[in-house]
Amino acid sequence: MNACGLDFGTSNSSIGVLWDGRPLLAPVEHDATLIPSAVFFDYETRGRILFGAEGIAAYMGRTEGRLMRALKSILGSPLIDETTALGRRKVPLTDVVELFIRHLKAKAEDYIGAAVDAVVHGRPVRFVDGDDKADAKAQGVLETIAKSVGFRNVEFVYEPIAAAYHYEETATREEVVLIADIGGGTSDFTVLRIGPERRSLSDRTSDILANAGVRVGGVDFDTLLSLDAVMPALGLGTQLIKKDLPMPRAVYFELATWATINFTYTYRNEREVRSLVADSREPEKTRRLLRTLHNRLGHRIAFSVEDAKIALSDRENVHIDLGFIEGGLTSDAARAGFDRMIEQNTGRLFRTAATCIADAGLNPIDIQTIFFTGGSSRVPAVRAAVSRAAPEAQTATGSDLLSVALGLTREAERRFK
Repeated sequence: MNACGLDFGTSNSSIGVLWDGRPLLAPVEHDATLIPSAVFFDYETRGRILFGAEGIAAYMGRTEGRLMRALKSILGSPLIDETTALGRRKVPLTDVVELFIRHLKAKAEDYIGAAVDAVVHGRPVRFVDGDDKADAKAQGVLETIAKSVGFRNVEFVYEPIAAAYHYEETATREEVVLIADIGGGTSDFTVLRIGPERRSLSDRTSDILANAGVRVGGVDFDTLLSLDAVMPALGLGTQLIKKDLPMPRAVYFELATWATINFTYTYRNEREVRSLVADSREPEKTRRLLRTLHNRLGHRIAFSVEDAKIALSDRENVHIDLGFIEGGLTSDAARAGFDRMIEQNTGRLFRTAATCIADAGLNPIDIQTIFFTGGSSRVPAVRAAVSRAAPEAQTATGSDLLSVALGLTREAERRFK
């Protein structure tokens, strides 16, 4: 039986396989072992489907079609039962997820030249905050998809536990570690004991002291930054002439959220925004909104905002280029303002990390290391918030975007060898 470890992420994904008895990540996009979690339906070729960076490039090159990204974020949300329009067809969003998972499986099988029958599938500690039924439904959907694409054996492991197994490969002593996996859609924490002598144990249950998770991640930061820095240039916060009412806000929130961008592209929205141009006190901004909807530029905005968020991890100020909406249009963002924007979310991260430590029956001083992984762990305000939960712990990082996949593949080796 050939087994794999599958890390299906909100922003990026990877899959690992066992090769000559060793866990290795499979190339999923040319030689790269990491692929953006994106699917592009190319209308110009009557149904060609592109994945990852290739799909994003087609969208950015203005190929007529529909881009879908942050697919994982539909799990644990009302969108799990929604459909999307692909030309004249209505397709369940879960079918799009299935297409992407099937693509990853095929890449792994191409790499080893054989069928892959079993999978250790990563999952967040919580798909949904405070709703066990919805959380179980989200895992059930992923399991159904995994079996639909041909996995006969499907097991799930919390993503931070998988990251811990990867970190343990470099451990030189026994220690108590807080794993902080801050991803695109969720943030997950595990407290556990690791060490060189524990790696070979067949049962690690007693080493896992506590798990906690919260539905906060990088896509939430993107939404807040977009609403603050970009959407005002498209009319958010401006006034209408009649009755001095504010511009309707719903379309801006959908346009600023990865999972709902495509829902804004309707004739009804265009018609309503077109009628608002004449009633707007700042019609040039409302025209930008209309142009964005008509030309389907929402994902281009989202990519520009994401790039700005990443840049703010190293810089105090950035310019967001919006020239694709209107020549010369830019917007400014500052790290200090961004930190204030996400303060409520980073506060939730601190409280979740602190709860995880308490649930383990430990004090903050008992945590020797905080291991950060996940792309959003690079945000300075995020690191600072989590570090407050164990202020005397040293911090460590590995491969931010691949630690979970490597750990899942190691666990697949243990479970299915």
